[in-house]
Amino acid sequence: MWAALYQRYFFCLIFFGVVLQIVTTEDVRAETWRTASRESVGIAPDPALTPEALIQVYGARAYSWRGYFGIHTWIAVKPTNAAAYTIYEVIGWRQRSNRRVLVKYDSPPDRRWYGNMPEVLAEKRGEGVDALIARIEDAARDYPYQREYTIWPGPNSNTFTAWVSRSIPELELDLPPTAIGKDYLGHSLIALAPSGRGIQLSLYGVFGVLASQVEGVEINLLGLTFGISSNPPAIKLPMAGRINLALGHL
Repeated sequence: MWAALYQRYFFCLIFFGVVLQIVTTEDVRAETWRTASRESVGIAPDPALTPEALIQVYGARAYSWRGYFGIHTWIAVKPTNAAAYTIYEVIGWRQRSNRRVLVKYDSPPDRRWYGNMPEVLAEKRGEGVDALIARIEDAARDYPYQREYTIWPGPNSNTFTAWVSRSIPELELDLPPTAIGKDYLGHSLIALAPSGRGIQLSLYGVFGVLASQVEGVEINLLGLTFGISSNPPAIKLPMAGRINLALGHL
């Protein structure tokens, strides 16, 4: 199994340039933030037709040139019988006017991030999810960087999502290597992995290592993540993200 895994690993490295070409598409090059689409793309369940409690974690390529390197993430929750989704999100530009960067508001959760297509990174629904939603609220309240934002190496939107995920390992969230900032621990050197199911060492999100049953093994160099996981087999590369190595996939 591992021999085949390593073969696919090197095959993907050979075609790394092709992968980079794929990620550098129109989606990461919206003309301006004023004209870029923020429309819903229709992948979130309609709350009017979905009475059960629901949590979704979303990610989309960051706006402008930043999208070549990383993604922006946010968390959406809908308690049982709620009529709308509530979003928890860090928005960096709010820091310019000395406002809190962590915001909470009601909105469709699957809106484009300034033109870029969102995807669901994790989802939980049904029994027991209302209790998880209450814990997300508690984690957001305790987030230590309510008014701080730095694109690299953090704290940023991915730092917040990782903070919540560490508090709620039931989400089993495997943030992709493009979620730059997920490994930012502030002055701490050791913490749970972002999934809450492993351990990591990190020096201000710039250098570090991680081992987890969810994320696999990752190495962080200058905020860029290289890694490998076995369930399912995959490699993790900067810019390109997670590349599935299961049979029939790249």
